[in-house]
Amino acid sequence: MTQVAEQPGSTAGRLGSVVLDCPDPLELAQFYSALLGLEIDENGDDDWRSLTGPGSSLGSSTLAFRRSEQYVPATWPGTDAQDLHLDLIVDDLSSGHASVTALGAEPLDPLDPPPAENARGWRIYADPAGHPFRICLE
Repeated sequence: MTQVAEQPGSTAGRLGSVVLDCPDPLELAQFYSALLGLEIDENGDDDWRSLTGPGSSLGSSTLAFRRSEQYVPATWPGTDAQDLHLDLIVDDLSSGHASVTALGAEPLDPLDPPPAENARGWRIYADPAGHPFRICLE
């Protein structure tokens, strides 16, 4: 088991942002803004955008997007480029599927819309820049 801190309350740091590399930070910020109901921070530029707003599950942290000219989208399944993915909680897989695909997400696994009785409690999608994410039942 990993020990988190030697003394209660002591840490090496705190989470500032989860940053996704992409070819177009504004485009990806707009996708996740609509998906998560968070605002795009007005202080961004062509190379950096971030989301802000109440109700962020990241607390004071943010989800941010950084321009990378060398960005290579992940492939599904199994890729060397994929380092992480986001899990988004939805109340219902069918409505979650409809919402994320309407915003521009691409189904990866499975490709078909969820049936009424779906035994698996999660589905995998790619955002417009190709980052995999899952919608999951709580």
